[in-house]
Amino acid sequence: MASKVYFSRDISPERVVELYRKLGVSLPGKVAVKVHSGEKGNQNFLRPEFWRPMVEAVDGTIVECNTAYGDFYGNGVRDRTPEHWKLLEYHGWSKLFSVDLMDAEGPDLEWTVEHGKVLQSNLVGKNLANYDSLLVLAHFKGHPMGGYGGALKQLSIGCASRAGKARIHSGGTSDDHLKAWNVHAEQDRFCEAMADAASTVVRHFAGKSAFVNVMKNLSVDCDCCSPAEDPCMADIGILASLDPVAVDQACIDLIYASNDPGRAHFLERVESRHGVHTIEAAAELGFGSREYELIEV
Repeated sequence: MASKVYFSRDISPERVVELYRKLGVSLPGKVAVKVHSGEKGNQNFLRPEFWRPMVEAVDGTIVECNTAYGDFYGNGVRDRTPEHWKLLEYHGWSKLFSVDLMDAEGPDLEWTVEHGKVLQSNLVGKNLANYDSLLVLAHFKGHPMGGYGGALKQLSIGCASRAGKARIHSGGTSDDHLKAWNVHAEQDRFCEAMADAASTVVRHFAGKSAFVNVMKNLSVDCDCCSPAEDPCMADIGILASLDPVAVDQACIDLIYASNDPGRAHFLERVESRHGVHTIEAAAELGFGSREYELIEV
């Protein structure tokens, strides 16, 4: 059966809440809200004020994890807990919300990957176990290594601890963050490792998760870049689903369907990094579908 993906061309904080309500889900208990909080110096990430109505609607806690290394230009600070906390405050997250840096103190939580293509287990920030449900609020954009970033990347790299990120990047060969950059896996294995990692988070929160992708500030670079390349395409809209595979596939399809002059540049980033292979691998693992019904609101 095709998954439902709700779509609005209007991008506003209130519209995010409206699309979430269309999903007909009530996230129970303590809600972890995964966002990309933005690297120091990044100009494209979606600010906490944009997400505020949605986070408050579920009475959620913003959750993040440390990165495996700084950023792609040597400017990042989110790989070190004290500096990461300072940045979360500087960007306004901890001023508006409760914030949980889930791997600030070990040990990491290890979850088995069922029928994994690359990984046998996934390391996530240990505090993820303290939550009853998960809301992923993803800024959809390009990515220097994954081709694109959306719901699946937030589930995989985003929820992984520092060591877990190293494990994904290395294709399961190393948990050492100091080696993560130099032992990066062959690209398809990296994409498959992301799908493997994402599967553990989806299955842990089965029936208690929801996903929102906002196609705004469409740069080929991630919010982890400092600075990122400026957006190359006009904003497209908001998408929401209970299926992380479907919502990412729908975003990719909207890029392909666009007549924006920046489309080719964006797609070069996606295709050169085999970005769609993450979606393919996730669908093959069975925790989502590439078949969807797009319902415009």
